[in-house]
Amino acid sequence: MSYSVVTITREFGSGGRTIAKKLAEELGYDYYDYELVQKIAQESGFAEGFIEEFGEEVSTGGFFSFFGNNWGALNINDQLYFSERKVILELAEKGNCIIVGRCADYILKDRKDTLNVFIYADMEWKKDRIVNLYGETDVDIEKRILEKDKRRKAYYKYYTDRKWNRAANYHVSLESSELGIDTCVEILKSIVK
Repeated sequence: MSYSVVTITREFGSGGRTIAKKLAEELGYDYYDYELVQKIAQESGFAEGFIEEFGEEVSTGGFFSFFGNNWGALNINDQLYFSERKVILELAEKGNCIIVGRCADYILKDRKDTLNVFIYADMEWKKDRIVNLYGETDVDIEKRILEKDKRRKAYYKYYTDRKWNRAANYHVSLESSELGIDTCVEILKSIVK
């Protein structure tokens, strides 16, 4: 079986985005990460910066409540999720694409042509990667990783009622710190084709 859509869910700092981008280049597939944010902005009417900042947040009211338009009493986070969902479904229909994050694995779970992947890594490897690739040294890197992944877990749980890093939710789970970025790409490429 070949797959025309690949979703990549990843721990912060695991190299999942890099793996997704390299895989897309090698397969000749479209790659959606920041590009997905742009499309969601067009769909939802929210600014890209707002989507990047709050697109993986779960809220039950307060500042994020939104009343009016065609959305009724949905909060802004729900409005963003439904916009993301619509865009992800449209991209999958076009096929030959890799989609990073945003519950894409869950949204596309019933498609037989979709390979759902989870990328994780050892904490020390993630910390080293964030410092060396992104130059972040002025914050507690481990705390930042844990907070970012905590937000992703909460967001995923809220919209899917699933555990974010549970292997049974994905077709493939790869430890990038053990295998390396290039080996992960090669493994996924062999599965896709």
